[in-house]
Amino acid sequence: MTLTLALAVAFGIAAISPLLARMMGRDAGWPLAAMLGGLALYIWFAIPVDTVASVEWMPALGVELRLSLDPLARVFTMIVLGIGAVVMAYSSRYLGRGSGHGGYYGLMTLFAASMLGLVLADDVVVLFVAWEFTTLCSFFLITLAGPKGTQPAVRTLLVTVAGGLCLLTAAALMVVRTGTTVLSEILVDPVWSADPAFAAVIAVLIAMAAFTKSAQFPFQAWLPDAMVAATPVSAYLHAAAMVKAGIYLLLRFSEALHDVPVWNLLLISCGMTTAVLGAVFAMQRDDLKELLAYSTISQLGFLVATIGVGTPAAMVAAIIHTIAHALFKSSLFMFVGVVDHQTGTRAMSGLPRLYRIMPGTAIGVGLAAASMAGLPPLLGFVSKEWMFKSMLDAPGGAWAGPALGALAVFAATFTFAYSARFLLGGFVTHGPPAGPGPEPVHSTPETIEAPRASFFLPAALPAVLGLVLGLTGFLLEPTVAAAARASIGEGYEADFGLWHGFAPELFMSMIVITLGIVLVVVRHPVDRFLDRELAPITGVATVDALRRWAIAGGARVGDVTRTDRISRHVWAVLLVLVALAAVGVVAVRPEPEVGSPVRAEDWIVVVLLVVGTAAMVISRSRLGAVANVGIVGFAMALWFFTLGAVDVALTQLLVEVLTVVVIVLVLQRLPRAFHTVSRSRTLVSAAVAIVVGLASGAAVWAMTGRRELSEVGRYFLDNAEEDTGGINVVNTVLVDYRALDTLGELTVLGVAGLAVILALHARRALPRREVPLAVGADSPLLSARDNGVFLRTFARILGPLIVLLSLYFLVRGHNAPGGGFNSALIGGAGIAIYYLRAPSDEAARIRVPYVGVIAAGVIIGVVTGLAGFVDGSFLLPLHAYLGDVHLTTALVFDVGVYLAVLGVIMAAIDKLGGDDRSDEPAVPSPPPTGPGAEATAPAATEDADRVIDVTDNRDVADNREVQA
Repeated sequence: MTLTLALAVAFGIAAISPLLARMMGRDAGWPLAAMLGGLALYIWFAIPVDTVASVEWMPALGVELRLSLDPLARVFTMIVLGIGAVVMAYSSRYLGRGSGHGGYYGLMTLFAASMLGLVLADDVVVLFVAWEFTTLCSFFLITLAGPKGTQPAVRTLLVTVAGGLCLLTAAALMVVRTGTTVLSEILVDPVWSADPAFAAVIAVLIAMAAFTKSAQFPFQAWLPDAMVAATPVSAYLHAAAMVKAGIYLLLRFSEALHDVPVWNLLLISCGMTTAVLGAVFAMQRDDLKELLAYSTISQLGFLVATIGVGTPAAMVAAIIHTIAHALFKSSLFMFVGVVDHQTGTRAMSGLPRLYRIMPGTAIGVGLAAASMAGLPPLLGFVSKEWMFKSMLDAPGGAWAGPALGALAVFAATFTFAYSARFLLGGFVTHGPPAGPGPEPVHSTPETIEAPRASFFLPAALPAVLGLVLGLTGFLLEPTVAAAARASIGEGYEADFGLWHGFAPELFMSMIVITLGIVLVVVRHPVDRFLDRELAPITGVATVDALRRWAIAGGARVGDVTRTDRISRHVWAVLLVLVALAAVGVVAVRPEPEVGSPVRAEDWIVVVLLVVGTAAMVISRSRLGAVANVGIVGFAMALWFFTLGAVDVALTQLLVEVLTVVVIVLVLQRLPRAFHTVSRSRTLVSAAVAIVVGLASGAAVWAMTGRRELSEVGRYFLDNAEEDTGGINVVNTVLVDYRALDTLGELTVLGVAGLAVILALHARRALPRREVPLAVGADSPLLSARDNGVFLRTFARILGPLIVLLSLYFLVRGHNAPGGGFNSALIGGAGIAIYYLRAPSDEAARIRVPYVGVIAAGVIIGVVTGLAGFVDGSFLLPLHAYLGDVHLTTALVFDVGVYLAVLGVIMAAIDKLGGDDRSDEPAVPSPPPTGPGAEATAPAATEDADRVIDVTDNRDVADNREVQA
């Protein structure tokens, strides 16, 4: 099994977990735990260290699905999968009986797979994608808490996405500067020492990304806010996922940034600030789970500050404490779930002396809390002493080490105190509420039962392992030393024994324990002192305020174009176009012409364009304007034909046909004539049109026919048949060479189609206007059935022929003009004929589920792209021969394009067709006659032009309120 297959197995586990949950209910956690644990064991024992696996992903961009199992990735892989397995086993008893757990198990295992992809990634693009996957998984897991989880989930998403943008910016800068996306090559590039300014910028961006993910000051608010999630989610998020992603990122980039001053300053200052604040806030909590949340913030601050020291010893300390923290924090969170499950409350003020009722739980909590407090012989003691040792060697002068050590002792003292608070308040003593927390629920010993072994043991396992590894630390020494060497590029001998003589770190530990005991003894006065607001504003309030300001600012910006006036939408575009043209005229000197000379037929087309455009401008009738726009479009198609661009011409021609059909469906609901505008507005519009027209014309003149065929274009022409098996270069570019672009456009088209469907379904359509006719109400001219005989007769013949013609153009597109887009437009013309021949809307109703057709098109495109991995890369076409017939997956991709485009056309025709066409003759208003008839005709008001928004003012106000 390669690394790629191991990652695929992890995602496969995520894919089957909802099915297991449907079949087994909450007991699905057991097989999922076995699978994650088995995968961890296989990677540890069967895949050698420093194994690298690579699969082509986007070869044109040099992006690969490149994975590397170096010692650092190996340690985090064991944390991700090992803690994940324990949490899955725990979930099988934490969750309620019955079904409905498929979403939980699916998201949790997807979380594990995403974290595995992140720690194994050796390509910055893969790293970023996995990073964002963890963000989305945490968001959806928090929303599983129901309505109370919505706002915390949104706040979490906003903060972590901001960090993701920092990581994306850093990745883009590194790729551009180093010329590669391979992370291991980027980290050893000479640019880090050659360009200190670049290194400083990347250091800030990476630090910001990690701070948002690992809840470092000032981005710490989201982590306690996310405590609304289920306890197993919190256990995994705090111990092995999400927050550990930020720690991993800092460790991974330490090789390049450990000696960058801004990196050291940011990590040490923000880390120690977070450690102190988190510890103090933890002392205020009465809720066990909230206390652990703030303790996580504090412990992560220790880790960040330790990494910021940037020495090999600091890397050893950070890695061993990461392991220790994963063990004791996962255990403590799961024990909180046990307490909550058995007693119905997490408030220390509402708990009896649980050590008498749940002695096993009390012992397990004691082990985990002692490790968090840094007491021997737990692993937390070993890691804490290593952090003390590394901080004494902090860079920045003789005073830096002692100052940082003093801060570490101060924060560690509060760590000891809140660890004791957790144990004593939850299991030994009663006490008054010490601060914000849930309403106390006073459980009585008679109503509480000890947890079953299947519930208790998964929570106890990490705590016991922390004791075992504390006593046998030598087992971890080679693994941690190798991981530290991988993170910083320098080796350091790790010694995880419990006794190193009377070293400074030992005295620091003794001070911490002594002061911690003092805080425990005087805990009631300390609680009363801390029972107050320590800051004028909370982190959650800050995030909400920033969010409100962003929404309000966005609303003000959106108000510029939140209107149905087209002029308000296009002015910015036109202004930019004119500005670019002006700059081009002044600053750019056109190259000499190298194209073909102007031909006589070109002037014929120009005359048609000028006549059609002029007629459109002066037309007072909407129908006349549409007809003249059609003339312009057909003239352009003719021009493309004369230039030999058959595919482009065919597309233009078909688009014009369908545009006329769609516009006619809209025109039947609008007044016949345009509304009258003032002379001043006409002059302004004319001036704008002239300026924009001149700018566009100048751009066309300056940029057309002034260069030879590009190297890329020449390559396509010379190699298309050999590379793709097709001779229609236009189609091969769309579905072979640039298929990723086409897939993006296909997805956008599908989303636009869904938006059209929703918009037309949700909004009231304007009523169809009654056209005054010069015939009586009983005239057969008013009967749709009688007047459609000719069209219906020929449509029976033309309909199937047009469908067959569209399929023919689809199949031949690789070697002749056609392809998915053009063939779908042809098929759309057949749909239009089917609609127009029908005597009523009910008869014309398109009963094909066009939403499903659109979705099928997009899905086929994506699945075809995934099939390319068979030959090594996403969207790489696969080729085969059936005799002399060339088969390619590019045709299947084109089928996806065909379906998506056809679905959008069907949706537009069906939704715009309306619901009020009847087979019975309509009785129009009598035609106006006599003097003043023109004045009594239906007014063509400016409001009727506003087809985008046909709601009343109250609806508009309501919509704006919702958007704000």
